[in-house]
Amino acid sequence: MRQIESVCIAGAGAIGSLFAGHLGCIRPTRVLTRRAEHAQRLNSEGLRVSGKSERQAEILAATDPAKLGDVDLVIIATKATAVEATAQALAGHFPGALVMTVQNGLGCEDVVARYGDWPIISAVTFMSGVRHSDVHVEYELDTETWMGPWAGGSASFADVQQVAKLINASGLKARAFEDLRPAQWSKLLFNSSVNSIGAVTDLPHVREFARRDSIEALGHLVYDMMAEGKRVAATLGIELYEDPWEMNVQAVSRGSTGDEAYAHVFSMLDDVRHRRPTEVDWLTGAVVREAQRVGVPVPIHETMYRLVKARELSWRLDGKQGEEGSGT
Repeated sequence: MRQIESVCIAGAGAIGSLFAGHLGCIRPTRVLTRRAEHAQRLNSEGLRVSGKSERQAEILAATDPAKLGDVDLVIIATKATAVEATAQALAGHFPGALVMTVQNGLGCEDVVARYGDWPIISAVTFMSGVRHSDVHVEYELDTETWMGPWAGGSASFADVQQVAKLINASGLKARAFEDLRPAQWSKLLFNSSVNSIGAVTDLPHVREFARRDSIEALGHLVYDMMAEGKRVAATLGIELYEDPWEMNVQAVSRGSTGDEAYAHVFSMLDDVRHRRPTEVDWLTGAVVREAQRVGVPVPIHETMYRLVKARELSWRLDGKQGEEGSGT
């Protein structure tokens, strides 16, 4: 059985930092960063985790994978928009490693596979954090990372179980699946709906997303959009692991009893607010493409996809596009 003795996290935003900060306390952990000053701070100060857990990990970081030595597991924790550049940087390195993608949406595994023949594990994560600095991340939502062998690659379920065991041992939460697609599509349909609606309305994930008690209530749009996606999944023969509508209701019901007990800022909304390219092509766009392939009409998805792309176009046209990504 494959033993995982060392790890590399490619991308140290909030999610990557949570993986690095926890795994770095139980295994030698490297971090591949985008900025040299980020790597320098990690090397000199380590990485602190606060919030749901308290950790201080020693980290070896660099902008060049050749300076990180060999590892047994690479976790690509960038946004989907940065996966191709990351995979290109990893090409020719870590030949014996498992590679795990942990992005929202569909299609990142195919991109990674173009740059190396690594065994690939597909994963989606529900944990979240707040990155306070290059060397400090707050662990905010301590929910699971779901993972399974990518159908197009050579990773085995035993490989996935080893990675899940390691992540659980680090203090994070993980669950291994022999077939990730039911879980992956559950999160895809949740994200393709709430992320695109948030990006267009400028609303974080508040209780309005689950309200259907009046004609103007936003929950009608969320519910109908998710119903479209469910029809696509059913046509593909995918039985969802969880109902995305129930995931939405549970999320906005989390926390205190105040008027806005839960107001998570979606990844796509954060990108829109900072005028960065969004992950809409991997989320809402992915559902649209699959729907077209199997002949299922998805007019709400198509409309929301076009509206988010129009928002991206608007800041490109006025020459005020923000930097792509941060913290990596």
